[in-house]
Amino acid sequence: MIQCRFIQSSIGRKVVMATTGVFLMSFLLLHLSVNLFLFSGEEAFNNAVSFMRKNFLVKMLEYVLALGFIIHIIFGIRLHLKNKKSKGEMDYAIKKPISTFSSRTMIHTGVLILCFLVLHLMNFMIPMKYSHASDYILVTSLFKNPVYTFIYVFSFLVLGFHLNHGFQSSFQSLGLSNKKKLFWIRKFSFFYFLFICSGFSIIAIWFFFNGN
Repeated sequence: MIQCRFIQSSIGRKVVMATTGVFLMSFLLLHLSVNLFLFSGEEAFNNAVSFMRKNFLVKMLEYVLALGFIIHIIFGIRLHLKNKKSKGEMDYAIKKPISTFSSRTMIHTGVLILCFLVLHLMNFMIPMKYSHASDYILVTSLFKNPVYTFIYVFSFLVLGFHLNHGFQSSFQSLGLSNKKKLFWIRKFSFFYFLFICSGFSIIAIWFFFNGN
């Protein structure tokens, strides 16, 4: 009962958002590490994907990941609506705090990322899971499509803005941030989203221009 009240509270929602966010950010690192095998050739990439697909722990994490996405999306929308309502009621009395572009557009970038995720599942995840074709050829063929490559790179740019604020706010929501640590958290946040977004984007652009 106490746990339910905590989750329903503003602080509880932020903690859930932060926890699921950290989990999803960790998954991005794993996902990027597998995609980097594309540079090693067809056999290496197919073997890496096959290992991930057959690994029992990874299979279990797929369900956890899906649940994490759903929870993150639901709580993100609820938190946005709650904050919007609170600001509407308090704007007349309280001076608006300084915010960044990333923080102001979290709900918008979140919606765009969700749209890209659906497209990504349709074009990558589902065919790779149920098709008998080479995973390497499937991925590199999609990256030869200029429209898809543009959407892919643009989506990771959007993800960068989302991660920039989400990374910092996760530490704050989990009580791991203070004035002394904030400077380094911001720096680490910048390098994290730069590494993730440039990593995925460079792979797509490289195979667009150099793929066979």
